[in-house]
Amino acid sequence: MLIALRARYPGAETFQFGDSRALCDELTALVRAGIKTATCGAMRDYEAEGASLPQVGRRDIALDWDGRPALVIETLEITLRRFRDVDADFALAEGEDADLAGWQAGHRAYFERNGGWDREMMLVCERFRMVEDLAGVVGGECGI
Repeated sequence: MLIALRARYPGAETFQFGDSRALCDELTALVRAGIKTATCGAMRDYEAEGASLPQVGRRDIALDWDGRPALVIETLEITLRRFRDVDADFALAEGEDADLAGWQAGHRAYFERNGGWDREMMLVCERFRMVEDLAGVVGGECGI
């Protein structure tokens, strides 16, 4: 399936939402429901892994926790901002929390689990749209 998707979406990167099966499943479901239209990551992680930043117009493949393609998203906007500068508009677009304070608490805990948190840390903030939901796709064009 991944080979066929890479042929359909040249240059696509693969990634997973979250840092656990439960969080990955939750965030993927929020994207499928049209609630989650943004995500962010620590700039230090991109730098440490030598990973390329998301690019406007690029379509990437979100994997489920077991590494199977789940969704294809297209990056609409990238902004770099410090944790302390994330506003309610972006936080709510992430779809996980009812307000900015909830986003701050949840993301602080996430970053503390994954390398450390600081109000001044730089984030890669991405807005996206879902292009394709791969749930239940077996055989055919995307077949395994």
